[in-house]
Amino acid sequence: MRNIILASAALAGIVASANATFTNYSVVTTAAGALNVYQVYGNFNGATDTVLNAFQIHNTNGSGLIQGFTHNDALTGGVASTVSGTWNPQFVLAPGAIDSFLCIGGGTGFASGNSTNGDPGFGTAGFNQVGLPDTAAAGVAGWFNSNPPNIQGRVNASGQVLLGQFVLSSSANMVLFMKVGYNNGIAGSAVQFGEGTFTLGAIPAPGAVALLGLAGLAGRRRRA
Repeated sequence: MRNIILASAALAGIVASANATFTNYSVVTTAAGALNVYQVYGNFNGATDTVLNAFQIHNTNGSGLIQGFTHNDALTGGVASTVSGTWNPQFVLAPGAIDSFLCIGGGTGFASGNSTNGDPGFGTAGFNQVGLPDTAAAGVAGWFNSNPPNIQGRVNASGQVLLGQFVLSSSANMVLFMKVGYNNGIAGSAVQFGEGTFTLGAIPAPGAVALLGLAGLAGRRRRA
């Protein structure tokens, strides 16, 4: 009987692992003067889901290079800049810095040992560039955990993994698409993929959208 119970528990664990999936992205927004800081999380429903890489990030309006990000890191000398900087999480100067960076979980700063790296799709500049290559067609630019055994990309207690922090003007607005690859955190386990969009910027409330529509209608009537 004990063996049957253990076998049933093991089978239940396998089924739960197989059913664990990516659900969506969520964004936590913090105002910082004229800037907004957006922390983007991947959300999963498996207790051991572990992100391996994120890729094919691009602006849904197909505008090319994704620009306008503020960096404030070791490459900029700790000065906020929109013309230089890096996406490397190890170059973040202090916890909570108003800086744009990418990651597959893990901490920030040189002491964190964050093992996130950019793939060749970033071009010769690698992570050391201000914008993001918008490579929707090629689908190659992304970032990954270069040391998967450290399970740096495993979900936290809330089922989330931090995938990046983006700092933009508070007036900026963009909808980005991104894919993620993940497994159940066991070496050699099957890799699954999830995808979706997330918004960086204010989303008008339904009432505001209705008012905008009425304003447009009034404008057309006046022109008529």
